[in-house]
Amino acid sequence: MTPDARVERPPRVAVIGAAQASESEYSDAQALGHALAKLGAVVVCGGYGGVMEAAARGAAEAGGLTIGILRGSRGEDANPWIQVPLPTGLGEARNALVVAGAEVAVAVGGSWGTLSEIALAKKMGLDVGTLGLPPASDLDLPALQDPSAAAHWALERAAAFRAAG
Repeated sequence: MTPDARVERPPRVAVIGAAQASESEYSDAQALGHALAKLGAVVVCGGYGGVMEAAARGAAEAGGLTIGILRGSRGEDANPWIQVPLPTGLGEARNALVVAGAEVAVAVGGSWGTLSEIALAKKMGLDVGTLGLPPASDLDLPALQDPSAAAHWALERAAAFRAAG
């Protein structure tokens, strides 16, 4: 490779949501992860259970790459679908790294931790959409109709993020 050559990097999508997911949230997150992987995106998440596990599982089963930004210091604590565990030892402060490692975020349900990730993502200039019931009302975020629509929206917004520099 010549010094001027650039490697084509896939879009990075943060899938955020609670570690305790309902059946519908788990199903939506798994389908979202699968759709993202089929479209060539990398799934970035918090690396543990619930929505994070479901998105990683869907992506890994579809042949995609999964990255888990862990609050603890042990990579082996990641869910089994995380291919690249990144232990931080930062506790909940790692939420900033989950969204900073992405170009767009999709929230699937969630609670306080998800709200913090949404706020951080917006503060960093990332677009955030919601799939299913958002973690709070009046967030003024796009409500995405289904996992496939959410995946396509995420890739469009990631491309716009890159274009904006």
